[in-house]
Amino acid sequence: MIVITGSAGFIGSALAARLNEARFFDLVLVDDFSRPDKAANHANLTFSQKVERKDFFEWLDLNESQVQFIFHLGARTDTTEQDQSIFDELNLNYSQEVWKRCVTFGLPLVYASSAATYGGGELGYKDSHELVAQLKPLNPYGDSKNNFDQWALQQYELGKAPYFWAGLKFFNVFGPNEYHKGRMASVVFHTFNQVTATGGMKLFRSHREDYTDGGQTRDFVYVKDLTEVCLFLMHHRKSESNGLYNLGSGKARTFLDLAHATFDAMGAERNVSFIDTPEDIRDTYQYFTEADMSKLRSIGYSRPFASLEEAIEDYVTHYLSSGKRWTAPKA
Repeated sequence: MIVITGSAGFIGSALAARLNEARFFDLVLVDDFSRPDKAANHANLTFSQKVERKDFFEWLDLNESQVQFIFHLGARTDTTEQDQSIFDELNLNYSQEVWKRCVTFGLPLVYASSAATYGGGELGYKDSHELVAQLKPLNPYGDSKNNFDQWALQQYELGKAPYFWAGLKFFNVFGPNEYHKGRMASVVFHTFNQVTATGGMKLFRSHREDYTDGGQTRDFVYVKDLTEVCLFLMHHRKSESNGLYNLGSGKARTFLDLAHATFDAMGAERNVSFIDTPEDIRDTYQYFTEADMSKLRSIGYSRPFASLEEAIEDYVTHYLSSGKRWTAPKA
């Protein structure tokens, strides 16, 4: 059995679809399955069981001997949420319980961290363990992810870690199955919907003199590339490779590049205008991110990442234009 927490969500359901494509069907999907807007993400997956998030630890205690791997991707991901207690419960405490059981039961673990841990990027974007304690995230979500990374590294140093583990610092992930994410969905998703509705796209204006409007940059990574890294790590499982890893494309691109690529994939005329960045996120808005991918490459991951244009073409053509999810044929 392969366990995927967060399997009703964006990345979790995409990973389950990719595992199905690779002929892995003995999956245990873990999440809060009460949200109807997520139902289509997992409706056509092949799996063995669904387990409610609140029941997972009891289930794992009873079934650990049948589990071969755990992907812990479940988290509260709203970067505008300010209630620290929500993040403590779902992102820190819950993750610690997953980790402890992987140690107790001898299970390998891959978990979702975030590039939000890097804050404003003052220390760069290198996935060095030595920098983790110095990082200053810009919001409670980023704090929760960095707090768990710090705790995991402390456990690792104490010899209280799974025999194989990897924490993946996801950069700006986009792709199929993010329909439910609302404001937190990718700019590709919002661009497609705005262009469909109005013929144009409004991007955030730059509030810094060193960046032009639309010149703010991100490391955008396609969810299909992310799932390939997860499969690689599931097969790799070498204890000498334990640790934190960036997961981006390794190439920063501007929001204007992204918007233009979306217009082009839609066959629409480019029509971009600019609005002020909302005040509730303006002071914590990142103007540049770019993953240093050398660490992942150093352990043998050689697959190329899709360019922004290639990924958007696939996303728009095969998913957004028809409203389809990423699912795999039934076993």
